[in-house]
Amino acid sequence: MSGGEDAAEAAAAAPARTGPFWDVMEGRAPPPPAAELLGFELVSVDPQAGTIEVAFEATEQFLNPAGTVQGGLLAAMLDDTLGPALVATLSDGEWAPTTDLHVQFLSPARPGRLLGRGRIVRRGGQVAFMTGDLSDEDGNLLATATATASIRRRA
Repeated sequence: MSGGEDAAEAAAAAPARTGPFWDVMEGRAPPPPAAELLGFELVSVDPQAGTIEVAFEATEQFLNPAGTVQGGLLAAMLDDTLGPALVATLSDGEWAPTTDLHVQFLSPARPGRLLGRGRIVRRGGQVAFMTGDLSDEDGNLLATATATASIRRRA
């Protein structure tokens, strides 16, 4: 059983949570197309600690002319790491679009499984700050990011 299956089983065994993140994680809604494109897999999430670990599958289609994963796709993976760290903590009816994403590219990324770790640095009533990183399966740090999100209520 993979880490994603373990995380999914743990989520299913926990009391039912609601909201878009939990609806996808618990199979009540399909994943967003962008998450599917990136090969998003939940490895673990701890809403109380504000942390998340996810995996992505970088395919040959993600390569730039230099033969490495295009930076914009790495940025998308980091956004899809940091955002869910926050979204997993939101109440039903809340959502949190990213308003700022700053990425630092540290090493070239090759096709394969990439691992994202994110955490909430600080969360207020309307704004949250997150940080995280992306590495390859050998533990080589590929990129880091910080993000700001605006917490909103659905009308």
